[in-house]
Amino acid sequence: MRAGRWTAQLLRHSEDVTAVDASPEMIALASARVGPGRVRFVTADLFSWRPDRRYDVVVFGFWLSHVPPGRFESFWEFVADCLEPGGRVFFADDAYRSADELIEGERSTTIRRRSADGAGHRIVKVPYEPADLERRLTGLGWRIGVHPTSGPFFWGSGSRAAG
Repeated sequence: MRAGRWTAQLLRHSEDVTAVDASPEMIALASARVGPGRVRFVTADLFSWRPDRRYDVVVFGFWLSHVPPGRFESFWEFVADCLEPGGRVFFADDAYRSADELIEGERSTTIRRRSADGAGHRIVKVPYEPADLERRLTGLGWRIGVHPTSGPFFWGSGSRAAG
């Protein structure tokens, strides 16, 4: 299980971390991994949660591809609202979708994933191309470089464009 892996890494470079997940089970696993201390764990839906402070850095791992296309702009407005002036963003994600997951065809952003017990779940999985994602973010007023790595993986970092 990956819960808390990002949080543990962020603690190496930060005085404190706020970790948000909609799943109480993931919060519990992450909390067990990193232990008590400098992490504030919040169980919340990111589409309705509003932080009580602003942050120097907002990090999300393998989340952006699960933001429904119709919520892309409002999600990035939310990220901007979470940042201190001059704050930065870092994310990592992938465009991987197996042939078995493509229940509505290759162009669809809805796929079916199976949990460990074999149950099927419909989820959003947007297969971004790094250059297209970078262009789209530039159009929304961000200065974020999006960089491919190996296979379907990519990462991005940057901030709001000046002005």
